[in-house]
Formats: sequence, structure tokens, C-alpha cells
Amino acid sequence: MIKIAPSILSADFANLERDIARVARGGADWLHVDVMDGNFVPNITLGPPVVQSVRACTDLFLDVHLMIDKPVRYIEAFARAGADLISVHLEADHPTRIAEALREMDRCGVHKAVALRPITAARAVLPYLEQLDLVLVMTVEPGFGGQAFMEEQLETVAQMRALIARHNPACRLEVDGGVNAKTAPRVIAAGADTLVAGSAVYGAADPAAAIAALRG
Repeated sequence: MIKIAPSILSADFANLERDIARVARGGADWLHVDVMDGNFVPNITLGPPVVQSVRACTDLFLDVHLMIDKPVRYIEAFARAGADLISVHLEADHPTRIAEALREMDRCGVHKAVALRPITAARAVLPYLEQLDLVLVMTVEPGFGGQAFMEEQLETVAQMRALIARHNPACRLEVDGGVNAKTAPRVIAAGADTLVAGSAVYGAADPAAAIAALRG
């Protein structure tokens, strides 16, 4: 089943509870939370206190995407704040520390995920794949919302689907970046089963219709 995870990066932060409720009523499956530190990516967004506030106003599954350096330092804080799933970027630390971050997710009882920037090959996930609940393939460079979809990443999505089918069929495959009604069918055809969308949902006059269009 295709899951739709609207990204609150495109919501109105002055009316965040309202905007979360709108996508929940519109049929969103998950809520995607983009965390940026101004170091791993050239933007700063939010931290555990905001995640805690989001958790207090919704029962939606919270998909927390850490675009931060050395993410193992913050796994417990985001888990305590209410994250259901945490994804860490393979490029954000040494492989041994990424493995440590995944062990910390286990200890904290959250679902485990890794994320890949467009510069990273699908095969980089292999040392971790058998233990993951989700792999996130970026189809833009992480850091800012509203970017154009990178067509070449469809091949990475397809390669990742093949690796998941071979090594961990229960693992979900998420795509984030430039996902809209035009690109969604293409990433689904390539193998994605979980779609992150920001402006395509929050910028729509009717979020429910936008979510239905993404789902296909």
C-alpha cells in the first residue's frame, strides 16, 4: 500500500496544529518531520521541542528525518519527543557511528531508517539493510523544500527496490524531494511505496485531493 507523508517543512509554522489537522483529515498516513542543523545541510529547521509539540497534537505516525551531523547524539532526544521512525543519513558520520545510531534506535524502541543523498549509491545501504524498517532515497539535494525533482534518481530508486527485494522485503522504500502528482507515478513505478510531499500537499487548496492524486 502506498503511504503519503506530508512534510511539515512546507506547513505554516504559525498555524502548525491547524495544518497538521488539515492533512490528517485529508488522508495522510504519516507526518514527515525534516530536521536540519545548518551544518550537514545549509539550513536550520527545528529540534526535539517542536517534535514534542507536534506529537501532542496528532496521532499520525511521526517520520523524523535527521539531516544533521553525527546523528547518534540526538536519537534519544527525538525518540523521547515522540518520533515513531528516525532516519539518519549515511553521509552524516563514519559507518561505525551510523551502526551505533541504529543500535540506539533499537534501545529507544523506534523504527530504524537510513537516508541517502543523490551522491550516494544504492549499494551503500547494504551493511545495514537487513535490520532496517525503511530506506529513504532523496530525489533532491537535502536542505530546502520546493526543489525540482532529479530525474536521474529514478534509477537509484529502482536499484534500491531490487536490493530490498533481495535482502529485506519487509523494508519500506521512501522517496523525498520534488514529489507531486506528475512525479509520484514515476517513483511508484520505480519501486517506492512511501512518498514524502511538502508543497504539493500544503500548497494545494484541497489537501485531500492532493493526497489522493499522489496515491494514484
